[in-house]
Amino acid sequence: MMSHAIQEQPRATPVIGEYEVVVVGGGPAGLMAAASAAREGRSTVLIERYGFLGGAGTMGGLSTFCGLHARVRGEHRRVVRGYADELLDRLDRMDGLSEPHLSVQDRIQAQAFDISAYKVAADEFLVGSGADILFHATAVGAAMAADERIDAVLIESKSGRAAIRGQVFIDGSGDADLVRWSGAPVEKSAELLYPSLMFRINGVDHRSAGEAWRTVATLMEDAEARGERTFPRKKPIVRPQRNPLEWRANLTQLSNEDGSAVDGTDLWQLSHGELQGRRQVWDVFGFIRDHTPGFAEAYVVDIAPQIGIRETYRSLGAYQLSEADILGCVDFEDAIGVQGWPVEAHVEGTVEFRFPPGGLESRGFNQLPYRMLLPQGVDNLLTVGRSASMTQWGQSSARVTGPCFVMGQAAGTAAHLSLTEGTAVGGIDVARLQGRLADAGAYLGTDLPPDD
Repeated sequence: MMSHAIQEQPRATPVIGEYEVVVVGGGPAGLMAAASAAREGRSTVLIERYGFLGGAGTMGGLSTFCGLHARVRGEHRRVVRGYADELLDRLDRMDGLSEPHLSVQDRIQAQAFDISAYKVAADEFLVGSGADILFHATAVGAAMAADERIDAVLIESKSGRAAIRGQVFIDGSGDADLVRWSGAPVEKSAELLYPSLMFRINGVDHRSAGEAWRTVATLMEDAEARGERTFPRKKPIVRPQRNPLEWRANLTQLSNEDGSAVDGTDLWQLSHGELQGRRQVWDVFGFIRDHTPGFAEAYVVDIAPQIGIRETYRSLGAYQLSEADILGCVDFEDAIGVQGWPVEAHVEGTVEFRFPPGGLESRGFNQLPYRMLLPQGVDNLLTVGRSASMTQWGQSSARVTGPCFVMGQAAGTAAHLSLTEGTAVGGIDVARLQGRLADAGAYLGTDLPPDD
C-alpha cells in the first residue's frame, strides 16, 4: 500500500544571520517596516521570495498606488505621509510617477507608476535605509522560544534550508504566515474576495483612444446585453500609464470550478488561477482590441508574474479594523496614521464600492490603530499589510498600498521602541510611538491634512 506521507530525517538547520529586526515580505508594508527599523539604527533584514520588492504593485502588476489620498470635505488630499514621501519623490525624479487621477466613480484619487522604476526606487530606498535584503528566499516556518516569543524564521532557497534569528519579527507575508506558524489566532473568510490577474497593453493610439477607460465598460455591457458574450467581471479598469502608449488593465476575476474565489494559500487553486487568468487576459484583450477606438494595433506587452491575491488569512489581533470604522471615519487613541480608500469588495462577477456617507461633508478618512498590528499571545511579533487584524470588509479597504505604507512605518518604529524599552511589542509607550512617527513626517489625522 502506498504511504500518504514521507518520513524525513531530523536535521540541524544552520543559522545564517542574527538581527534585531526580521521582516518577512517585501510588499509596501514590509518595505516600510524594514526601512523604518533600519533608520532607527536597528540591524534589520527583509526576506523576500521574489527577486524584487513592491508586492502586488510589481509581482502583481498593479502599477497603481491606491489609498494615498482621501476626499476630505470634498477636496482631494494626500493623507499618507512620512517615509512614503521620500519613496514617491524618488520615483518622481526617475520620471516613473504619474500625476494623481480620479478613480472609483471619479470620487477618489489614485496614482499610477512605472513598475520598473518602482523596483529600482524601492531597492535604493531600502538599501539606503541600512537594511539587508535576502531575495529569492521563501519563509517556510518559525522556531519558537519557550516564552511566547519567536526565536527564528526558517527559510528555503537555492542555498538550502536555513534559519535567521531575530529579536522582533514583522509579518508582511500577506498571508499571516508568521502569525500562523507562531500559533497566534487567525481567521479566513468562508467566501474570499476574488483575485485578479493584471496585464499591460502597449501600442495604443492614445489620441484616438481618448477616455477609453469610460467607454470600455459600456462596450462590454452592451455586448453582454446583446447576448454576444459574457465577461469575468463588471467594472473593468483600463487606464493609461506614464507614457500613454501603454495602458494597464484589470478586467479578470479568478474562480474555481464551483464558482468560489481562488484561495491564495492553496497550491492547486493558485495553479488553476494562473492558467485561468491568462486565458481571461487573452480573451478580454481581444475584445478591447477589436471594439475600442485606438486599440486596433495594440498588443499585450506584459502579463503580471503572479495573480493578485486580495485576501487569505488575517490576524485576530488586539483590535479588528471593521467596515463600520471605515464608513464612520473613526478615530483611535492609538492612531498610527490614516487611510481614505473606500470599501472595495471583489464579489462574484463585480466589484462593490462603499464610501463614507455624507458626500462632500465627509472627512473622508479613518485613523488606523496600533492594536491592529498586534497578534495575540506572541510578545515579539507584529503583522502588517493585508493580513493585519481586520474584518473582511475592513480589510477590503485598508489592504491597499497607502495604509500598508502607514502600517509598515509604524511597525518598524514600534520594533525599535520595543527593543529600547525592553518590553513586548504590545507594551510600548504608544504616545512615544506617535511622536516618533510625527517627527518622521507621518500624518496621524489629528487635524486636517496639509494642502499640497
